[in-house]
Amino acid sequence: MVKRQHNRAEGAGDDATICSVSDLPGLQLLRASFRTRTFPRHSHEGYGVGVIEQGALGFYYRGENVVAPVGWINTVNPDEVHTGQAAAEGGWSYRMFYFSADLLQQMGEEVFGRPVSLPFFTAGVIEDPDLAGLIRQAHSQISDPRTARLEKETLWLTMVFRLIARHTYDPPTLGRAGREEASIRRVIDFLDAHFAQDLSVGALAAVACLSPYHFIRVFARQTGLTPHAWLMQLRARKAKALLDQGLAIADVAAQTGFSDQSHLTKTFKRILGYTPGQLRNSVQDA
Repeated sequence: MVKRQHNRAEGAGDDATICSVSDLPGLQLLRASFRTRTFPRHSHEGYGVGVIEQGALGFYYRGENVVAPVGWINTVNPDEVHTGQAAAEGGWSYRMFYFSADLLQQMGEEVFGRPVSLPFFTAGVIEDPDLAGLIRQAHSQISDPRTARLEKETLWLTMVFRLIARHTYDPPTLGRAGREEASIRRVIDFLDAHFAQDLSVGALAAVACLSPYHFIRVFARQTGLTPHAWLMQLRARKAKALLDQGLAIADVAAQTGFSDQSHLTKTFKRILGYTPGQLRNSVQDA
């Protein structure tokens, strides 16, 4: 569940939406546009990570004034004093994640499969286009109530890994992903038996007897797909079998774990190349 709060921020043209996600407790997401807003010196109890979508953000951080332009990442560590103001005409728009130190340390342990020291970001402004794209995608998908829990958690864990591995002091090393065939076979069988359920990364990792992020890597290495992509392919196949039996499209969507008929149609076309309606019409024409 996504809880959303929309605020008309101070100043003409300023706007902000904050949401939290029950699947990822302790995480807050902000999407905002500020034209005239300025933030005085302040700090956060936890971490902030975001990406600039329009304009440029300027802020004082660790004794210097820095600028994050479009496509760049901005970060802040807990209790680091900083400001915030427009660094381009028209202000700036960005997507931000806010989370506690405890949550990041917990995620770090899930990613690396062992206790890790508390990560700290090396810079307030980062140029990393691949990671910026992932942050933007993760923010968009996680804040969308139609996104499945498995996809949200996969995106979040992948984002956390890249942040820690690339942009923190003394990042821990990640073990090699092997080919645990028996573990992944158990998960594939489990997915086949529970494909309509709202599954979590943790539940699947437990079936595989692997840590969550290591499980994602091993699954992708062995199958060529993420667990979520495999599940969507499986649901599409199950849906096609039910459609071939003559069931109504809305009923098929409900029985195969899709949020609604539109979700089924979008996934069906992306994976199989045609819509459920086109399949139904081709059967009728025959």
